[in-house]
Amino acid sequence: MQTSTFSRGFIIALIATLIWSTTGPLISYIVKTYGLPSLVLAFWRDLFVAFGMLVGLLIFSRRLFALDRKHWGFMALYGFSLAVFNSMWTFSVQYNGAAVATVLAFSSPAMTAVLSYLVFKERFNGIKIISIALSFIGTILVAGAADPAAWRLNPLGIIFGLLTGLMFAVYNLQGKAAGDRNIDSWTALLYSFASATFFLFFFNLGGDLFITKQPALSNLICLGDSLPGWSLLFFLGVAPTLGGFGLYTLSIRHLSPTISNLVATLEPVFTAVWSYLFLNEVMSGVQLGGGLLLLLGVAWLRVGERQSRST
Repeated sequence: MQTSTFSRGFIIALIATLIWSTTGPLISYIVKTYGLPSLVLAFWRDLFVAFGMLVGLLIFSRRLFALDRKHWGFMALYGFSLAVFNSMWTFSVQYNGAAVATVLAFSSPAMTAVLSYLVFKERFNGIKIISIALSFIGTILVAGAADPAAWRLNPLGIIFGLLTGLMFAVYNLQGKAAGDRNIDSWTALLYSFASATFFLFFFNLGGDLFITKQPALSNLICLGDSLPGWSLLFFLGVAPTLGGFGLYTLSIRHLSPTISNLVATLEPVFTAVWSYLFLNEVMSGVQLGGGLLLLLGVAWLRVGERQSRST
């Protein structure tokens, strides 16, 4: 990988993470203000991303709609992984609480590194090991999960949490595989989110029929005629989600999945900043220390990769 390509991918991944980090405060505000169930929010979020992509490609580049028939099955699997990732994250928060769920979700860099080694034969050197360790410890501190009281887990909660990390790792590898198949990043984003919306529709249907026992799909329109609620939900889909996922998917074309995922571990730090600015949430000293470790982990990765290319 050339240095210029790495630098371009690193910057794209960093911007993607910065944009992505605004989704947490937005989701928190929407859920608290409008009482929107998490799976319903995930459905509309993915639908609006797909809609935004559809409009964007119609205006700017209709050629990107083209997808070879041989890739249809792959994109369906790509979307299914995205839908499962969103679902597992929802249930992990429900069973574990946000702090522990965040820590378990950010087990994904280690899982991505292992899977990348097994699938793509990616080098697994000391630089990446140290970066993974610093990022994971930093995430624990930023999430506030250093408090033993936060770790009152149950077996089902642990399973959901680790599956969140695993599915995000799978999503990373599928992004890399899409690039290897010469599928354009924006084409992959359109069809993966469209597929995810399809699967989340049936996830919501199954939840209503077998879990909540409510009329089928009644929760999908629980915002009713709330224009502010729908506007925020639409903005969440077409701005931070579309922008974040789009740039992140693009970054995987220039970086290995492991490195893109490690850069993404800065999300809790950026989220904390947005939460302070817009929700008046203040980080503790321990959390600030964790943020510093996250920054050190990514900085170490950046410097180490440069040194490895100069030798």
